[in-house]
Amino acid sequence: MNISKLKGKIVENNLNVENLAKELGMDKSTLYRKLNNKGKSLTIEEANKIVETLNLSKEESMAIFFNSFVAYNANFKDKVF
Repeated sequence: MNISKLKGKIVENNLNVENLAKELGMDKSTLYRKLNNKGKSLTIEEANKIVETLNLSKEESMAIFFNSFVAYNANFKDKVF
């Protein structure tokens, strides 16, 4: 997960991690731990709620939630070589 991009999008939406945690229905300390890989990671439902709350595009979501290798390979899934 690209935390820097996610934090940038949080700020662009005039929110902070505490506000986002409330939207997700969790304590801010839990969200901080999940974002910093200290314990459990985000669930699919939580990631989807973040996408919805921050109104992220498909490209922004891919850049935030998937590493560049996965995103790069996803672009070629339908191509025949």
